[in-house]
Amino acid sequence: MATDTRHTALSDWHLQETSALLELQGVDPAWGLHHSEVRERQDRFGKNSLPNRIRRSVARLLAEQFSDVMVLVLLAAAVVSGLIGEWVDTLVIVIIIVLNACFGLVQSWRADQALAALKEMSTPKSTVLRDGQVQRVETETLVPGDIVILEAGNQVPADLRLLETAHLKVDESTLTGESQTIDKHSDLMTDPVLALGDKLNMAYRGTTVTHGRAKGLVVGTGLATEMGKIAELLSHASVRQTPLQRRLAVFGKRLAVVVVAICAVIFVAGILRGEPTLLMVMTALSLAVAAIPEALPAVVTVLLALGAKKLASLNALIRHLPAVETLGSVSYICSDKTGTLTQNHMRVERVAIPAGGESVIRPFQDCAKEAGLLQLFRAAACCNDSSCNANNQWQGDPTETALIEAAITLGVDKDQLDSAMPRTHEAPFDSKRKRMSTVHQNGDALTVFVKGSPESVIPLCSRLWQPEPGAPESAAVDPRNWLDLAQTMAGHGLRVLALAQKSLASLDTQQLNDQDLESGLTLLGLVGLADPPRPQAHQAIEECLAAGITPVMITGDHPATALAIAKELGLIDKSSTTVMTGPQLLAMSKEELAKQVESVRVYARVDPSQKIRIVQALQASGQFVAMTGDGVNDAPALKHADIGIAMGKSGTDVAREASNLVLLDDDFATIVKAVREGRRIFDNIRKFVRYTMTSNSGEIWTIFLAPMVFLPIPLLPIHILWINLVTDGLPGLALASEPAEPRLMRRPPRASDESMFAHGMWQHILAVGLLIAALCLGVQAWAIEAGHDNWQTMVFTVLTLGQMAHVIAIRSESQPIWKLGLASNKPLLGAVLLTFMLQMMVIYWPPLQGLFKTQALSLGQLGLCLLAAAVVWLAVELEKAWRNRGQIAQ
Repeated sequence: MATDTRHTALSDWHLQETSALLELQGVDPAWGLHHSEVRERQDRFGKNSLPNRIRRSVARLLAEQFSDVMVLVLLAAAVVSGLIGEWVDTLVIVIIIVLNACFGLVQSWRADQALAALKEMSTPKSTVLRDGQVQRVETETLVPGDIVILEAGNQVPADLRLLETAHLKVDESTLTGESQTIDKHSDLMTDPVLALGDKLNMAYRGTTVTHGRAKGLVVGTGLATEMGKIAELLSHASVRQTPLQRRLAVFGKRLAVVVVAICAVIFVAGILRGEPTLLMVMTALSLAVAAIPEALPAVVTVLLALGAKKLASLNALIRHLPAVETLGSVSYICSDKTGTLTQNHMRVERVAIPAGGESVIRPFQDCAKEAGLLQLFRAAACCNDSSCNANNQWQGDPTETALIEAAITLGVDKDQLDSAMPRTHEAPFDSKRKRMSTVHQNGDALTVFVKGSPESVIPLCSRLWQPEPGAPESAAVDPRNWLDLAQTMAGHGLRVLALAQKSLASLDTQQLNDQDLESGLTLLGLVGLADPPRPQAHQAIEECLAAGITPVMITGDHPATALAIAKELGLIDKSSTTVMTGPQLLAMSKEELAKQVESVRVYARVDPSQKIRIVQALQASGQFVAMTGDGVNDAPALKHADIGIAMGKSGTDVAREASNLVLLDDDFATIVKAVREGRRIFDNIRKFVRYTMTSNSGEIWTIFLAPMVFLPIPLLPIHILWINLVTDGLPGLALASEPAEPRLMRRPPRASDESMFAHGMWQHILAVGLLIAALCLGVQAWAIEAGHDNWQTMVFTVLTLGQMAHVIAIRSESQPIWKLGLASNKPLLGAVLLTFMLQMMVIYWPPLQGLFKTQALSLGQLGLCLLAAAVVWLAVELEKAWRNRGQIAQ
C-alpha cells in the first residue's frame, strides 16, 4: 500500500496550526471531504482498522483436528494393524479418522466464520462532515483529512488534531494508563518534546470522550495510529472458552479416567476369555475414542455462535459469546424508560408560562402565538444541539428535536435565530446538574438560556418573564407553585422541562462553569413532552412476568412521569404509588436497600452511578441481573451487571464497549426475545449433551456387559468408530435447529450455578444407556441362540438405529413427538434419514460389507432391529410423560 506524506511523515501534529493542517490535507472545514476524495484515500491508506486475529487458517484448523491424544493413539493402532497385515482394518480406520477430521474442520470453520461475522456486524460508526453534510459512517472507512465530530460517550475513532472544542474531557487510560480525565483544547502547542498524554490538542484512537464536544481532523488511521503501533506489538490473542465449555472440558477429563478404567477391564476380560490380543487392543482403544466426548466443547462453540447469529437477526447483537448461555439465567431486567420501553419519539403536549398572577397548564395545540410562548420556544431552539440533515429532518436527542419541531410550528426560524444570536459558550448537560446552559451574543450584551429538569432549574430562578416590552422583570417566582405544576404535568405521563434565561453585560470564559452563570435566572415556563410506550412493550412485560423475570424501570425522569408510564405498561398495579427516587436511594444504607430492592419496580430521578447500587443489591439477594444503559456513566453499571445491555441507536461507544449485548433497535421487547432465544439455545445444548452422552453410555455398557453375561465381544473396532462418526455428527448438530419448547417462557429462570446435568439428565444418560445395551445384548443372545451368523451386524444396527430413535425422542423435554411433528425440525429429520441410508449401505452394499465385515439382514431381522430401536423411543416418551405429568395436556 502506498504511503503519503500527509499521513505518515509528520509526528508533530500538535505543533501545527489547524489552518496549515487543513490546507495540507486539502480539506474545507465547512464542507469536509468530497466522496470521490474519500474513495481515493481509502484506496491509498486502506481501512481504518486493526488486524483481525479471530480467523484461523484452514491448515491450522486441520492440524488441530489431529492434535487430540485419542486420535493420535488411534492412528498408532492403525499403524500396528498395518504392520501385522490387517490392511483392511488400517484403511477403514484411517478413512474414518480423516472423515472425522473433515467434520471437525467444518465445525471449527463455521465457528470462526460466525464469530467473524458477528465482529463485522458490531462495526462501530463515527460522525463525520463529508460533502457539506454531517453523516454517520463506519469507523473503518475514515481516512486522513476527514473531519470527525465527537460527543460525550464517543470513542475516538482515529488519531485527531482537534479543531474546535467545548469543555472537552478525554479518558486516555487505555493508551497512557493515566486514570485522570484530560482537559483538551484546540490551541497550538509549542513544546516539541512532549509525552503522549501531554499533547492536549490531540485525541487518540481508542480513548473515550467523557465530557463536552469537539471537531477533529483525522491525521492517523489504522496501524498509523498510536493504538495501532501498540497493536502491532501484541501477540496473537486466543479465543477464550465459555464457562460452559470449561465445565464440559473438566467433565470430559473426569470421564476419561472412568473410561480408561472400563477399557482396561474390557481388555483384561477379553484376554482371559481367549479373545485375540490385537482385537482387544483395538476394541479398548476404539471404545475410548467413542466414549470420550472430546469434540463437545467445539460443538458447543458452534451452537453458541449459531445462536448468536440468530440473536443478531432479532436485533440483539452478542458482543461476548458466553452471554448467549447466561441469558437463560436472567431473573431481573432493569431497563431505561426512554427509547427502550417508550418510542423515543417525543412531542410537545402541554405548556405552562407566566400569565399574570396565576399560571395554568394548557394544551400546546390550543395555545395562541403570544409573546411568552414565543420566548419560551426561542429559548428551546437556542439551548438545543439538534441539527437538520439533507432530507430536512431534525437529528439529535429526541427531546431536543421535539422542542425544535414545536418551535417551527410557532414560526420560530432556528437558522435565523442562530445567525442573530450566535452561541459563544456552553455548559453541556450532565447527569449531576440535570441541565444545560448556552450563552449567546445578543447585540452588545449576552443572553444565557438554561434548560433542564424543573427541580434543577426552578430553584435557580428569582423572577418570572414579563411579556410587555420594557417591563421590569420583577415578578417573583413561587418555587412551590411551579414545582406543583411540574408534578401535575408529570402525573399525566409527561416529561417536563423548565426553561429560563438571564442577561449579562459580559462573561469571563474562565468562570463559565461557576454557579454565577446559572443563578438569578428568569423563568420562562414549563414544557411537557409525551413519549408514548412502544406497542410491543406491554406484551413483553407480560411475557417477562410469566417467565419468572421481574422487569424494573430505572429512569432519570420525574417520579410521577415514571409512575404513569409504569402503570400504562402493566409494570405495576394501577393502584400502586411506590416509586423510589435517587435522593431516597442515596440516603439509604446498604442494609436498608437490601430489604426493599426486591419489592421496588420503579426508580425515578436516578443518576447512572446509582444503578450500580441497585445491581449489587439485587445480586446480593441471589438475583441474576440484566441492566440496560446508553451513557458514559452507565458503563460501570453495565460492567457490574450479569448481562450488560447497551443501546445500539442512542447508546454511546463507551456503553457498547462495556456491554455483553447491544440492542440494535433500542427496544425492550428485543431483550425479552433475546432471553427467550438464550433459553432455547441453552436447552438445545443440553439436548446435545443428553444425546451424545447417552449414545456413548450405550456403547460402553454394550461392550462392558457382554463378557459379564458370557457373550462374545458384540462389536468390532470399525463398528464403534463408524457409530461414533455418523451418530455424533449431523444428527447431534441438527439439534441446534430445534424450535423453542412450548412452555419455554412459562418456567422460572435457570439458576446461574445450575449443573448441566440437573433435572434428571444424569439419570436419563445412565438409564437409557443401559436400556440400549440391554436391547443390543438381548438381540445378540437371541441371534446366537437361533444360529444366525450375522448376529454382529444385528447388534451394530440396533445400536445405530437406537441412537437415531433416541435423538428423535429427546427433541423436546415435555412434548411428545406426535405433537411436535417430525417435520418441525427438518435438518434433524434429514440427518436421521441420511444416517439410516448410510447404515443400510453398510449392511447391504457388497463393497462396504467387506470393509465393515457386515452381512445382509433378512427383512425379519431388520424388522427386529427397528422394533428394538422403537423401544428406545417409546421408553423416552414414557419418561417424558411421567416427568411432565399434568403438563402434557396444557
